[in-house]
Amino acid sequence: MSKTLIVLNAGSSSIKFVVFDVTEGKPVNLATGQIEGLGASATVFSAKDGEGQSFGERNFDKASGGISNHAEGVDVILRWIDETFPGSEVVAVGHRVVHGGVRFTKPVKIDDTVIAELEKLIPLAPIHQPHNIAGILAAREAFPGVPQVAVFDTSFHRGHPFYNDTFAIPREFYNEGVRRYGFHGVSYEYVTRRMKQIAPLDAEGRVVIAHLGNGASMCAVRYGHSIASTMGFSALDGLPMGTRCGNLDAGVLLYMLDQKGYSSSEIRNILYTKSGLLGLSGLSQDMRDLEASDTREAREAIDYFVNRVRREVGALSAALDGLDAMVFCGGIGENSWRVRERVLQGMQWIGIDLDEEANHRNARLISSPLSRVRVYIVRTNEGLMIAEHTLDVLGLLVKDVQQAAE
Repeated sequence: MSKTLIVLNAGSSSIKFVVFDVTEGKPVNLATGQIEGLGASATVFSAKDGEGQSFGERNFDKASGGISNHAEGVDVILRWIDETFPGSEVVAVGHRVVHGGVRFTKPVKIDDTVIAELEKLIPLAPIHQPHNIAGILAAREAFPGVPQVAVFDTSFHRGHPFYNDTFAIPREFYNEGVRRYGFHGVSYEYVTRRMKQIAPLDAEGRVVIAHLGNGASMCAVRYGHSIASTMGFSALDGLPMGTRCGNLDAGVLLYMLDQKGYSSSEIRNILYTKSGLLGLSGLSQDMRDLEASDTREAREAIDYFVNRVRREVGALSAALDGLDAMVFCGGIGENSWRVRERVLQGMQWIGIDLDEEANHRNARLISSPLSRVRVYIVRTNEGLMIAEHTLDVLGLLVKDVQQAAE
């Protein structure tokens, strides 16, 4: 009987999943899919095999019962896996959890105590954490007795020096846990490990990684370890994102409270769901739509996004005392040659010289032979990173996989 591992990434209205064959002690991708529109009038299930070929889509509408919550969504995924891979045994489930707080600095096996601690962190990630926990609870119900592991987006950043970990507010807040946690850590860890295979000398140097997508951030990595991140206490900080604001003067929040009379929930809704590329353009949160548009607002939204990325290249390079390599990943970072080109134009002062032809075809190395700083595109794989951590925590990962990932 083959053994499978499921990776779940539960959001507010979606569940992304990856199915791995782990019979030989190493994860082999069998399928990737998602359920979108949980609780909506129409819910869509879609999946692709390990080669990217579609298994097709299935629509669930209210008339057929729909999929109203995470428990029902996980049940649909389980039934689909049983139908698609008959005879396989689910031996573990790995979960992406956005916030691990101060305590969780590495992946952990989930039990009642861990869940209780994760619930305490909901105020630190109110948009993400409750849904991550809902996915865990749904999976526990669907797979009773099957071990589950939480892998945290914040863990990769927990070694920051104090001055990159704090805010200049009374220290009592820092002691309470108000810190610059940083996020997208699963992606950064995967890219960092992949760089050790692609370009081991650069991987041991000073590297800026730009994870650019609907969620966007950047990270300064030295000797394979995160030392600074554009994201801070919450997933709102730093770069503008699809619908999130990014860096914002705290005085704007006071203005919204005092002058506009907005409640905290109204402000939260504006900053998390109505801002970023969507708010600036009034058109879309999707960079592809903005690049295809000829409106002034779309151009200005892209201008703002590019300018903030360029500023952070300089800031993070200063945090590293220089720059040896830069890496683009994420949906925008991996696929938009226009954004990469605009970010890197005129960057010769920092040692970057772009190879435009290589950039246009999304090559792995997009800097020219004249460039002192090498620039790479690395396709991130958070699902694989979570799968390897899950097997490792449970003692099921074969040694050669561990060594290859280190």
